Amino acid sequence: MENISIQTSSRIEMIDITRLVNQAIGKTAIQEGICTLYCPHTTAGLTINENADPDVVHDILMKLNSLVPTHESYQHLEGNADAHIKSTLVGQSVQVIISRNRLQLGTWQGIYFCEFDGPRQRNIWIQIT
Repeated sequence: MENISIQTSSRIEMIDITRLVNQAIGKTAIQEGICTLYCPHTTAGLTINENADPDVVHDILMKLNSLVPTHESYQHLEGNADAHIKSTLVGQSVQVIISRNRLQLGTWQGIYFCEFDGPRQRNIWIQIT
């Protein structure tokens, strides 16, 4: 298992981690397989989406904030209930095929770490099989 550590800089943001994941895969001898990424945090997540146009990330975050506002009548007392809900909607894991020691993503795809309660130091666990 490999670990990627990320320092986020905003309360809510999406960080393209595709390059970091490919670097971790490059350290292995695995040419063909599956890369499983897991986020062990209840207020963050992982997703695959377009990484060519930054407006896509903006639109995703805008819609998540619209669907799940920061301040509502939440019962969770820590002030981050919205982050827990957004994390549930996005999910904590993704799997990608590895071929020729590289992630097999679509032309416009990237892997994003989604921060919903930052800034914080975060981890992503990688298992390659």
